[in-house]
Parts: sequence; C-alpha cells; structure tokens
Amino acid sequence: MFTGLVQALGTVTRVGSRGTGKELLIASPLEGLEVGESIACDGVCLTVERAESGAFQVAAGEETLGRTTMSEVFPGSHVHLERALRPMDRLGGHIVQGHVDGVGVIIRHNSRPGFIEIEVEVDKSLMRFFVEKGSVCIDGVSLTINGLGPRSFLVGIIPHTAEVTKLGRYAPGQRVNIEVDVLAKHVDRLLAWKTGGSS
Repeated sequence: MFTGLVQALGTVTRVGSRGTGKELLIASPLEGLEVGESIACDGVCLTVERAESGAFQVAAGEETLGRTTMSEVFPGSHVHLERALRPMDRLGGHIVQGHVDGVGVIIRHNSRPGFIEIEVEVDKSLMRFFVEKGSVCIDGVSLTINGLGPRSFLVGIIPHTAEVTKLGRYAPGQRVNIEVDVLAKHVDRLLAWKTGGSS
C-alpha cells in the first residue's frame, strides 16, 4: 500500500525479456531496499527481486504489461518511485494500492499562473469512479480532481510537484497509468451486488 507521494525518480538502465514479461534494472537513490519488498514504479506495484547499491531489479508480468505503461519503458526512461507505506507513516496523499485500473492519455497540458493544468482522457468505464475534489493517482502521483468532462478529468500540478516529478514535463499524447480511488471501487461493487447488476 502506498500514498501517492513520490520519493524519488529512478532511471531504467536495462530491460530484458522473461517469458511473456519483462525484467527491469532501475538505478535509484533510495537506500536500504530489501529483496521481497514492494515498490511502486510509475504507480505500478512491483517486487524487488535484487537490490544493490544504487539500483534494484523488478519484473513485470504479462498482465502488468497489458494493463499499464510498463510495456513502453526502455533504457533511459525515468520512473516515479515510492516505497510501501509503514503503519506509522503520515498519510499525506491518499490510499494507493499500486493496482493500475487503466491507461489514460493527456489531451491538454497548460501552464497557468501558479500551477499547470492537465486534462486526462480515460476509458468511459472509469468515469463513474471520479468526483470533483476526490483523489486520483497518475503515474503514482496522488492528485486532486478539479473538474470532470464526459470522458476526461482535470488536475492541477503545483510548482513543487512539477519539480520533483515528471508531470510538469508531460505533453499532449503522453500515456499515463491511472488508479482510481479504491474506496470508490468498493462502493461501486457493493451497490452492484445489492441491486443484482454488474459493476
């Protein structure tokens, strides 16, 4: 479990094949990573398989590659990194599982006084999970939804977030990992179960 507060930017240094999946070596400034621990890479929960000074290795299976942008990384790609939440940590963002619900596309990226406004288009099936002033996770970054369209939502990127993440450098056409609020998913499922419908 994570909070959506990025702790570091990693750099993919090697991409290899492993069956129908991929093996990634990521250079990272994070210290003390342990084999078996979970780490969010661009919002995707992966398991550290090997850790050494300044780098760690993870694997992304076929399911992960099909549902996220992990299939698109290459040597030199930068990824947002966040270690798993500890029980006594501050929950500064929102509850994030690292289970990506879909890939969105940035359709607008405008600089405004004091912030950057980003509009992200998603599959229509995800729109029921969004609410103004609710939370969304984009590439592992916890953000607040400022507006909604028929198939898109708006978020604002403050200068600090633009400086410590990749979001400030994104452009229209950029594909991003989207995780909706897990509480919204549970409510949706419970309501569907109660009414005998499908979520």
